[in-house]
Amino acid sequence: MTALVRPRNGRVIGGVCAALARRFGTSATTMRVIFVLSCLLPGPQFLLYLALWVFLPSEETAKTAW
Repeated sequence: MTALVRPRNGRVIGGVCAALARRFGTSATTMRVIFVLSCLLPGPQFLLYLALWVFLPSEETAKTAW
């Protein structure tokens, strides 16, 4: 597993689904479909996405911090 950072490449909106896909070893498209389908269910999925967008460091920020 890799570090949980938002990648520079492969982003559509914020890079959260691409980061989660990279972390769990699946494709970004699969993670996006899972997210969209989960938004049809009641719950705080969209708020969680926004929180991850804010709190996950981007790839270039994470490289300068190390």
